[in-house]
Parts: sequence; C-alpha cells; structure tokens
Amino acid sequence: MCFNQLQMRIYFTITNDLTYDQRMIRIATSLSKAGHQPILLGRKLRNSNELISQPFVHHRIKCFFNKGKMFYAEFNIRLFFYLLIKKMDAVCAVDLDTILPCYFVSRLRNIKRIYDAHELFCEMKEIVSRPAIYKVWKQIEKFTVPKFKNGYTISSSIADEFKKMYGANYEVIRNISLNKNISIPDKKEKYFIYQGAVNEGRSFESIIPAMKHVDARLIICGDGNFMKQAKKLVIKNNLQEKIIFKGSVPPAQLESYTLYAWAGINLVDNKGLNSYFSLANRFFDYIHAGLPQLCAEIPSYSEINSRFEVAILIPGISPEDIARHLNILLKDEQLYHRLQQNCLKAKEVYNWELEEIKLITFYKALFG
Repeated sequence: MCFNQLQMRIYFTITNDLTYDQRMIRIATSLSKAGHQPILLGRKLRNSNELISQPFVHHRIKCFFNKGKMFYAEFNIRLFFYLLIKKMDAVCAVDLDTILPCYFVSRLRNIKRIYDAHELFCEMKEIVSRPAIYKVWKQIEKFTVPKFKNGYTISSSIADEFKKMYGANYEVIRNISLNKNISIPDKKEKYFIYQGAVNEGRSFESIIPAMKHVDARLIICGDGNFMKQAKKLVIKNNLQEKIIFKGSVPPAQLESYTLYAWAGINLVDNKGLNSYFSLANRFFDYIHAGLPQLCAEIPSYSEINSRFEVAILIPGISPEDIARHLNILLKDEQLYHRLQQNCLKAKEVYNWELEEIKLITFYKALFG
C-alpha cells in the first residue's frame, strides 16, 4: 500500500527502550511500507539489548536517572533538545509522558503534531492513587491534549472519554497482532501465561495467591513497576516452584511461550477509568495463539466476547474466584475446545492487517 505522495519524516517519542514494543514496531513497519520515514525515539537503559535491524530508523536516548520524577524531567529535557534540531514533517507523542517536548517543538518548528494515546494515562492506578502526582499529570493533560487535534487511541471507550473531556475526535486503531497462519501444538504441559507489563493494577495481589489452589504453573513474561512486589508475594505464598518470572522476552520467544501455553491470564483491578476502559494487546495476542483466557469483565472485552466467545469473563478478582475459573479452564474440555476454535475464527476479524488500513488512512488524510 502506498501514499503516492512525498515521503514524510515522522518522529515517534516513547519512554521505553523500544526492544519489546510490538505496537510501535508494527506501526513503524506499516508506515515504512507505505512510503514514509518513521523514526522511533526511546531511551536506553543499563540492561538494554542491542536493537535489531528493522525497516525503519530507531534511536535511544541515554539518561542518568531511570525512574521517578528526575527521570521524567531529564528525559523530556533531552527529548526536547534532540527533536529541536532534527529534520521532520511531524512528531507523534506516544502517551502523555512525552507530550510536552513534542508540543513545544511542533510549535517552534511549525510542524504537525499527533497524539498516540495507548491509555488514559492519568487514570492508571499508579497515577490516580497518588494525589500529588495525579495533579501534575492532569495539568499536563489539560494543557496539551486539546492542542493535539490529530490523534488515535486503542479503544472506542477511551476515544469517547477524550471527546467528552477535551472535544478531541481521535481515531481508534487497536493494538492487534499480525494474522499469521498457526497450527495449535500438542500441549505437553498445562501452564498458564501472563504476558505484558508487570504493573500496578494488573491483579497480581490476587493472581499469585490463587495459584496455590491451581494444579498448574504460571509463567510471567514481562517487567514493570510491580515486579519487586510480585516476587515478594511469590515467596510469601511459597510458590517459587509454581510461578516463574521470565522477565522481558524477545517477541519471537514470547510467541513460542504463548503458543505452547494452556491458557492466558488478562485481569485488571478495575480501579480507575483506565482499567475499566482497557483493551490490552495481550488479549489479542492470546487470541492469535488460539489460546483461551481468563479475562476481566469490562466493556471492551465483553463486546468482543459477545461476538466471539474466546474467554471466561469474571467480574471479581478475589483469589478464590480466579482459582475456581482457572480450574474450569483446566478441566472443562468441552468449554476449552470451544474457546480455542473461537479464537481461530476471531483472529480473522481482529488483526493488524485490518487495523493497518485505518493507520494508513489516518496519515494519508493528515498529509494529504
């Protein structure tokens, strides 16, 4: 697919180290195929792996501070001066934590600016539960978002909230896997998988003790701000042999872990609007691996599950409820195989190939 127009140079600003950001890799790859020059701009951590070759440019900024207020201040200052001298046609802030330098550079350079809102940033549990921090980020949101007329987000619920709060008409471009041909392998071990950020609000306080009552292992692939607490909970519940932390896993290796798992876990605490309106990429990753899942009963998942029953939805997150439903996935073979077959049907409807069309259309309209 091609724009049939001049190639546009677009910087995408991200606070992660780019290595495992499959959403941004998909977006940049699609734009590159369409004739643009996307540049992913992230940060380099002390333990960052080397970036692999991609059909687009990527660069990482190294900071002295790597967490907390000092990190955000340092990264945004470095990002501002980096962007200020680069040749570009547009800049895209990926989430609120890079939006300020993108706004000021776009004003000074008179270039187009885009907001890619992966979530309702101010409504994340780690933000909304800390009043002073919430106040700062909310002021940043109120100042910047109304000035970003062009943008997109991952679900219609979040798009509706931006419309309600700031009158922003954002497109919905969901974070969905590429539609690959798969063969579901024999499951030699019935293990559960959680993939994604190990962050506050992902129900680990309930998932971990629930595993005491489930005759299976749980493999956790990811890292995040709740990792230390999660590991302590595993030790507290004496589950070191049952819950395995793999840390951040390269995409190809992650696909293998997911494909061979018995079922996936995708739960949220449902505290704050961000959790209530979430639509995690792991939801679709499980579907594309033909993997039934235990999932939070919230609007985005309920809507898709009503069309294709791919998950067991649960309204609560007590350890007892989680354990009971995980055991149903282990023991109810008829239900399990129905969910599995529905995943294979759903991935033909929910896939990146279809979302890519919306992405290309968005940028074509922006530069047209």
